[in-house]
Amino acid sequence: MGELDRISVYDALGGGTVADTLLWRKCYGGVMLLIGSTVMWILFEQAGYNFLAFVANTLLLLVVILFFWAKSASLLNRPLPPIPDLDISEESVLVAADEMRVWVNKALATIHEIAVEGNLRTLILVAVGLWLVSFIGSLFNFLTLVYIGVLLSLSVPYLYDTFQAQINEKLVVVHKNMSVVFKKVDLILQNIPMSQTKQKKTE
Repeated sequence: MGELDRISVYDALGGGTVADTLLWRKCYGGVMLLIGSTVMWILFEQAGYNFLAFVANTLLLLVVILFFWAKSASLLNRPLPPIPDLDISEESVLVAADEMRVWVNKALATIHEIAVEGNLRTLILVAVGLWLVSFIGSLFNFLTLVYIGVLLSLSVPYLYDTFQAQINEKLVVVHKNMSVVFKKVDLILQNIPMSQTKQKKTE
């Protein structure tokens, strides 16, 4: 792995509003996301506010405000609430369903390798992955984990875009060390028997 060329973090994030927010090019979006997520975390995690009650009360307040706004607008000849026509396009649904189908098929293929083919390597990899998820979940609850994810998404892309050269140098060293570890792990996995189906095919 040679020296890494500088890449465009903005393009890697897809450009547009999301990239502007994560890279703090539009401070308003980043500040609002940070403040909103912090307020939510304090409400639900520290103050112990119930999420379902919060959503219900917020929607109730919003519906009442919009109702009286519409009634008063018709009586006073004022403009109606500026609410756009909310409609999910069929194309968006098909794209989301196609993406979900790919992930579901991957999960089903993994289950098939373990349950039907008896692939011990896949079983070990899945078991290690699930154990890591369980270990991380035991350290933080879901809401705190989401909040940490928001903080990382608002800091890591910006820091990498700012100090990309220095970080790439460290990543080269880490990549070399991890390559040695992965080679050792791969040698161990190669000594594990293949799945029963593959063994029958090779006989």
